[in-house]
Amino acid sequence: MNMIRHTLRKGLLCTAAMALCAPALALEDSAEEAVQPVSQVRDIITVTAQKREEAITDIPVSISVVSGERLTSLGVGSLVDFAAYVPGVNVGSGGSPGQTSITLRGIAPVGPGATVSTHVDDSPMGGSSNYSRASAFALDLFPNDIERVEILRGPQGTLYGASAMGGLLRYVTRTPDPSEFAAQASGEIFSVADAGSLGYGGNIRVNVPLAENAAFSASLFTRETPGYVDNTFTGEDDQNELSQTGGRLAVFWQPSANFTVNLSAMFQDIDSANNGQVYLDPVTLQTFDGPRTTRNIIAEPFEKRERYYAARLNWDLGFADFTSITSVSNTQNYQFTDASRIFGSIFPLLTGGAVPAGTSEFNIFLDLEKVTQEFRLTSSGDTRLQWLLGAFYTDEESVNQQFASAADFNGNLIAGLHPLAIVSLPSAYEEVAIFGNASFDLTDRLTIGGGVRLARNEQDFAQISEGVLVGGTTTLRGESSEDVFTYMLNATFDLTDQTMLYGRVATGYRPGGPNVALLGVPPQVDADRLINYEVGVKSDFWDGRALIEATAYWIDWEDIQLAQAVGGVSALVNGDTARSRGIELQAVVAPTDGLRLGFNAGLVDSVLTADAPALNGVDGDRLPGVPQYNYSVTADYSWGLQNGWDARVGGGVRWVGDRNVSYPASASFMVLDSYHSVDLNGEISNGAWALRGYVRNLTDEDVYVSGTRMTNALGVPVFVMGTLLQPRTVGLVLSVSR
Repeated sequence: MNMIRHTLRKGLLCTAAMALCAPALALEDSAEEAVQPVSQVRDIITVTAQKREEAITDIPVSISVVSGERLTSLGVGSLVDFAAYVPGVNVGSGGSPGQTSITLRGIAPVGPGATVSTHVDDSPMGGSSNYSRASAFALDLFPNDIERVEILRGPQGTLYGASAMGGLLRYVTRTPDPSEFAAQASGEIFSVADAGSLGYGGNIRVNVPLAENAAFSASLFTRETPGYVDNTFTGEDDQNELSQTGGRLAVFWQPSANFTVNLSAMFQDIDSANNGQVYLDPVTLQTFDGPRTTRNIIAEPFEKRERYYAARLNWDLGFADFTSITSVSNTQNYQFTDASRIFGSIFPLLTGGAVPAGTSEFNIFLDLEKVTQEFRLTSSGDTRLQWLLGAFYTDEESVNQQFASAADFNGNLIAGLHPLAIVSLPSAYEEVAIFGNASFDLTDRLTIGGGVRLARNEQDFAQISEGVLVGGTTTLRGESSEDVFTYMLNATFDLTDQTMLYGRVATGYRPGGPNVALLGVPPQVDADRLINYEVGVKSDFWDGRALIEATAYWIDWEDIQLAQAVGGVSALVNGDTARSRGIELQAVVAPTDGLRLGFNAGLVDSVLTADAPALNGVDGDRLPGVPQYNYSVTADYSWGLQNGWDARVGGGVRWVGDRNVSYPASASFMVLDSYHSVDLNGEISNGAWALRGYVRNLTDEDVYVSGTRMTNALGVPVFVMGTLLQPRTVGLVLSVSR
């Protein structure tokens, strides 16, 4: 598209979660910028989600952008705290940050592999194979040193490859700035309803120029969140304390006018003493002993360790930019679960009555080593033909160890039963891919585009098990290889200089993988695939005071990967088909100076279109974990005070519809009720000092973002584990910048 239309239509259709995409008052904003005139609702926002810098309103993709400043102003600590403000997004939780599953456009993480790809800048994090359990432990970064979060809805397989079926979640980090020294420090205190102590946190970030063409930055954060769940079995109060710590180092160097180097290293640690979950009666779905109480016999800590190192080299060749991105990451998850009422209750059955019921601890240890390399060549200039060519490689080594114990109620191990099970699932995943896309301006208003990706992966794994529950000692191995082709076609038409219509057809996939070598089990499960059809409109009007994006889509999903028990061993099979269709809406309007109003909505109809006997699902059943709607309304108001001070207040309400857990014919089926949450925030600032306040879940709703109906080893429901939305949280943050 020509430069005139780029200039006219640059801007962002905000997700409008309290003007999430364009904070009305960031700490580095000048006093003059703090209160923006209505004509500046069309903020110039550039994104790189399509692997080139583009104005978001020029991209034929449904995308939301959440700024790092806005995440900070909301007091966000995890994806759960803001996901419901983004249309079509649902985030499930196992009771702490890091125990996270993500659903986009109704493409639920059925099966062990993820259906949403997660990236830090240009590099994927999280496992690609089915044995790394990526669907339950998605990347969930604390918003430290984050410039923005880009959320692309719909399959992104052409540019991003494996697992980008439902879409993409991308954290974009800050780049060091050689132009000036800057430093910022903040301290935070907050209270959580029903917690016996205050929470606190702090962070510091510095940007240091090294020369006119080089700089480095460093950041560090910590947050301690008090517990609010009481254990009526052990008598421990506030048992789910949470610690989050992390930091990042980055270096920018431009040795010549046409060559840049970006290096970064990041770490994040999550330590939860217990999960923010409660035991519910399987019939009434009410807590057994009062609100925010649980009954676990054994502590259920969770630990997550993430390390990420990346190097990005960019060389401007004149006709194109050559980019090399290298990343090395390590992710470790330690999940401890009390399985006493699941396994411990059947000790008498396993021993013919010789051993009474006891306790059992079920632990999972995951360790993923991942190396990626991408090369790409991207056309330069504002020409009618824009193109991109690339190659990608990843090598992943995954450890998946599971352990179940057998002990009496005094903690003594039971001879002959302990260990109930020891299972190890080491796996390796290697993939090579080539990809490319292009767009061409047929006229000043009509542009067509397309892209392809060809990938080949090779995998191997072993299932090494011993113990009473798994039928003794066995060692089974498997390997697989597959070629996967994905494509994308799109067209955009500028109805006016302010309104773009677009259509898009895109495919995505989740890698298949090897199975155990058993009679009746296919040697490998194939990749499941989907195709997405969508049409949309992006427009700004009312002299730039209003922005809107609306999208309608239809997705057909086939060969869905399912887990199935064969001879007491878990294996993967390909199921049949499902369909997801829906509408997404994002809108923001600035009726007067300083005032922004927003509305977001996602409506989803996601169902099986064939019977799934392995899941007790039948044609027409809703997919689990998918709300039929989520929507939000927001408001932000900014104004100037005296002596160089400015102020802002904001608020929002987010609604999430009811969600099925499993399928109606399954013993684990139930429905989680819809819920809403009211959030407020505000701040005053003079450019150097800022005082912020926030409230999440103002009305202190007792609702559940996730739930699991727990059955014992015989399939009998014994209780429901519900993950609470964090109770009312009130925080105050003081920060200073230089």
